[in-house]
Amino acid sequence: MQPTAALGNGGQIKPIYADFEKAFDKVHHLLLKKLQSYNLNVNVIQWIWSFLCYRKQRVKINDGYSEWTDVISGIPQGTILGSVLFIIYINDLPQICEQFICIYLFADDSKLFKHIICDEDHKALQLGLNALQDWSNY
Repeated sequence: MQPTAALGNGGQIKPIYADFEKAFDKVHHLLLKKLQSYNLNVNVIQWIWSFLCYRKQRVKINDGYSEWTDVISGIPQGTILGSVLFIIYINDLPQICEQFICIYLFADDSKLFKHIICDEDHKALQLGLNALQDWSNY
């Protein structure tokens, strides 16, 4: 049910907004576990691991360069693979939360909400938030 349509039925809407962008930058090992759970070929998983984990960077200022340094977190910005890996990472989130609350995903943002009419709805909202927290701790 759309939030605005629910308001026509009385009660109130309790929204929760979450942004997973920075969290995704730090979860390489969790992403790799999810890829393994999808039974991806081991060579593909190794290739993705190398893409995420064995990168170096340096900075150029005028005609000089800094020393090379390891990149210890983050996903390369603007890459197609980075976007695909993020979608794989959050793919199961709606199924985890929808039994308790409504959820909309757009890029790295999520809106979770519950139409609150009675105390049971408050409990369902809390169960949905607990499910979100459990999912993010996976």
